[in-house]
Amino acid sequence: MSNQNNPTIAVTGATGALGGTIAKRLAARGASQLLLSRDPTRLPELPGARHRGPASYDDTPAMRDALRGASTLVLISSHPTGKRLEEHASAVRAAMDVGVDRVLYVSLIGAGPTATYRNARDHWLTEQFLAGAGVRHTILRSGFYATTPAALADDELVVRGPGGDGRTAFVTHDDIAEVITTVALDESTEHDGRILDVTGPQALTLAEMVGAIAESTGKSYRYEPETLERAFARRWQLGVSGTQIEAWISWYQAIAGGELAAVTDVVPRVTGSPATPVSRMDWWPAPDSAR
Repeated sequence: MSNQNNPTIAVTGATGALGGTIAKRLAARGASQLLLSRDPTRLPELPGARHRGPASYDDTPAMRDALRGASTLVLISSHPTGKRLEEHASAVRAAMDVGVDRVLYVSLIGAGPTATYRNARDHWLTEQFLAGAGVRHTILRSGFYATTPAALADDELVVRGPGGDGRTAFVTHDDIAEVITTVALDESTEHDGRILDVTGPQALTLAEMVGAIAESTGKSYRYEPETLERAFARRWQLGVSGTQIEAWISWYQAIAGGELAAVTDVVPRVTGSPATPVSRMDWWPAPDSAR
């Protein structure tokens, strides 16, 4: 069992952009951490952090070993493999087996059984599992990443998709990480059983968002709306798989349908600092780098 007087926080996905940012912020606040990865050699060296693994979500014995000694698990979602629910359930059960008593799950804004965005339906399944698992938990639904439109741009810096004029409150990795870090370090029960929608400060259309990227970078990024038919045909001609086409098109369609237009106060309320506007971002991913 973990020592509640000196709680240890386990962070999965710590080699990724979000998990790595969370780990750095926890380290900066002097937290004791267990950093988990399928490839521990890629984990960052941080004060107060021990490396654990190799451990994949669906390897229950390895996850038990990796999580032993933790009191809180920050569960960054696995890639959408078609077995996301099973992988997450395995990780949570392993955590409970070794005395972890709280799970912070990084979900996705708009998660629901009939969500337009394919990946949001996956996340809802894990939320439902956690609700019935008998463990303290908080759901942190991340807004769409502010970096994603830049990563979706092609080599000519054009973002094309069926996003229409819908709006969404794109959010930075730093703001998501700060909310999760704050909740993870709060040992009270204030956030137990809660769903926190973590958004940016302003809902933008894709044209506005891509325009902001162009202004920030000084490069000629632009957004070109597509019909569903053209979006499908172009991706199919590029040899993209059906699963990827569905995920890609449904991301745009969730924006177009206005499902993600809400702006919440979660970032300022939880962290005490305002959410970061797009204009203050100083780093953008390379074009055509979306997974």
